[in-house]
Amino acid sequence: MKPLIAVLGPTATGKSALGLALAERFGGEIINCDSTAVYRGFDIGTDKVLVAERRGIPHHLIDVADPTDEYTAAHFAGDASAIVRDIHARGKLPILVGGTGFYYRALTRGLFPGPGKDAALRSRLERVAHKRGVEALHRLVSRVDPESGLRIQPRDLKRLVRALEVYFQTGRPLTAHFEATASLLDPDVEVVPIGLRVPADWLADRLARRVDAQFDAGLLDEIRALLAAGVPPGARPFGGLVYRQAMEHLQGVRDEAATRALIAQENRRYARRQLIWFRKEPNLVWFDGPGTNAEVQDSVIAMLTARGLLKDGKNAADT
Repeated sequence: MKPLIAVLGPTATGKSALGLALAERFGGEIINCDSTAVYRGFDIGTDKVLVAERRGIPHHLIDVADPTDEYTAAHFAGDASAIVRDIHARGKLPILVGGTGFYYRALTRGLFPGPGKDAALRSRLERVAHKRGVEALHRLVSRVDPESGLRIQPRDLKRLVRALEVYFQTGRPLTAHFEATASLLDPDVEVVPIGLRVPADWLADRLARRVDAQFDAGLLDEIRALLAAGVPPGARPFGGLVYRQAMEHLQGVRDEAATRALIAQENRRYARRQLIWFRKEPNLVWFDGPGTNAEVQDSVIAMLTARGLLKDGKNAADT
C-alpha cells in the first residue's frame, strides 16, 4: 500500500507546521486542502505558508486558480488524485494539509455530480434570500441536510442554493448521494488521516491574535490591490471567511475594531463546525495540542513509524 498522510482539523491548530515537520522527516511533499488558498492573490487572509518558509518542500494546489474561476471540490479531487499519483511515482510521500472537509471527502470518497441547474428554482431561492436574508436559506439547509449546514458558511449563497437545488430536485440531501460515490485515488493508496484539536480557550486566543496579525500584515491593502486589479467584488474567494467581513468593512458596514472582533467570532464558529465535521470522518486519529508543538510532532511521527507506514526519509512501501 502507498500511504497518503492527511493532516486535518479546525483552523489555526498548526496543521501547516505539522505537515512541514512530517515532510522533512519522511521525504514528503505537501498538497493544499484549503478551498481559498487555491486562488492567486488571496494570501494574507488564508495564512498561506510563505515560499521562504516552505524549507524547500514542494507545495501543490496553492495559487492554481484565478479569483474569477469556479474551482470546485470536483476540480480539487481530480487535481489532487493526479498529484498523489505523481508524488508516489517519484518515491515521495504525499501529505494533504488543510481544513476544508468537503475537499478531503471529495478526494477520499468521491463526489456526487448532481442534477443539472434549475434556473426557475434558483431564482425562487435567491428571492427568498433577498427578502428574508441568506441565513434563512442556511437554516433550511441545516434542517434538510445537516452535514451541508455544517460545511457551508451561513452567507455562502451559491453553495446554499446548490444544496437546496439538489434536495428539491432529487428528494434526498446532497450528502446522502455520496454513499454511491467512489474515490479517484488509486486502489493501493492508504489514507492515514490525522486530526489536531486544542482547548477552546487556547484556540480563541490564537484566533484573536491571528486576526490582528492579518490586519497588521496588510489584509485591507491586499483586498484594495485585488479590486484595483479588476477582481470583481462578487468573486468567489471574496465570499470566504476573513475576506467577506473585511470587504464589508471597506464598504462602510462596520469599523475596523468591530470587524476584527467579528472575524475572530466567525472563526471560532467555523472551528466548531470543522471539529464536528471531522469527528465523523472514519479512521481519523486525533492528537491533542497544536501542530507547532514538538511533543505533538514527535507523537505523530512515533505513531506513523509504529504502524510500519513510514521510515525516515522514505515510504515504507518503497523499502
